[in-house]
Amino acid sequence: MALIPTTILTGFLGAGKTTLLNRILQEDHGHRIAVIENEFGEENIDNEILLHDGSEQIIEMNNGCICCTVRGDLITALSSLARKRNDGELQFDRVIIETTGLANPGPVAQTFFMDEEVGTHYMLDAVLTVVDARHAMQQLDAHEEAQRQVGFADRLLLSKTDLVTPAELEQLTTRLNRINPRAPISKAEFGRAPIAELLDLRGFNLNEKLELDPDFLRAEEADAHAHEHAHEHGPACGDHCDEDHEHQHDHHHAHHSDDIAAFVFRSARPFDVARLDNFLGSLVQVYGPRMLRYKGVLWMEGGERKVVFQGVHQIMGSDLGSKWAEGEVRGSKMVFIGKNLPKDAFIKGLEQCLV
Repeated sequence: MALIPTTILTGFLGAGKTTLLNRILQEDHGHRIAVIENEFGEENIDNEILLHDGSEQIIEMNNGCICCTVRGDLITALSSLARKRNDGELQFDRVIIETTGLANPGPVAQTFFMDEEVGTHYMLDAVLTVVDARHAMQQLDAHEEAQRQVGFADRLLLSKTDLVTPAELEQLTTRLNRINPRAPISKAEFGRAPIAELLDLRGFNLNEKLELDPDFLRAEEADAHAHEHAHEHGPACGDHCDEDHEHQHDHHHAHHSDDIAAFVFRSARPFDVARLDNFLGSLVQVYGPRMLRYKGVLWMEGGERKVVFQGVHQIMGSDLGSKWAEGEVRGSKMVFIGKNLPKDAFIKGLEQCLV
């Protein structure tokens, strides 16, 4: 039986997750979706839709969706739904899990790779993060959870964009791209987002469809250009500069310091397979808890196919992608998103793994 594709929906308190879920639960979109609300008292779907009189309450909607409120373990809830589906008690084709507004999506994502029963029935499709355009800058400044939610995202959905100016929206978009350059950004006003932008994103599937969009490099390239431009015009950073100058300089201009950020490694030389395996293994052992998401398309010595790799914290995997086309320029592109990761050490170590 095919695995059930599952989406994690996250976002800070008040971002608009509930509004989006209410629309999904009521709109005639033709999908049979089971929505799991991981309820810890922070925020809930409207009481008119969900009942709260048991440890697990399942409500079937008129449009074929199912809503399940969980006050216990997520693994238990997923396993229970899978059993009811297999026994014919419930009918659904996919699952959306809403996290609470203060949740770190990391442990939820890891559930799909670390629990054997969950892995038998479910496939993690993507992490969606709703971002409140009106309050996101302050939330990102004050709460690491907000940064983590952005860093984990496979797609970012902006709400309340009507409450900000175009300049404020551009500033926020620039910051989101700096934290997570791999996640496309779209609008979701009043919960209105095309279902096609929410489902079947394949953000966690290791296959050739995951090959990196060349445009994802633009955010870091823009930062690097700004860094070089500043040095052409004198000591803009004064005595505050340090060895991670590019990172710090960008913060001086934006006046926002994010612990969670992204950086990119690129090379036109192939990797030595054994050296790269050893180095990535050591990175995960040392920095795994701080490595939110990482992903790349690699050129391996002697390989005729691209290698696609990605990971979440300490969980890392790889798969073969498409063949290198005749005349195609070969090379590797990798992006790392994490908390206070030592960029220079990562880059230097990866360079030492090249042939």
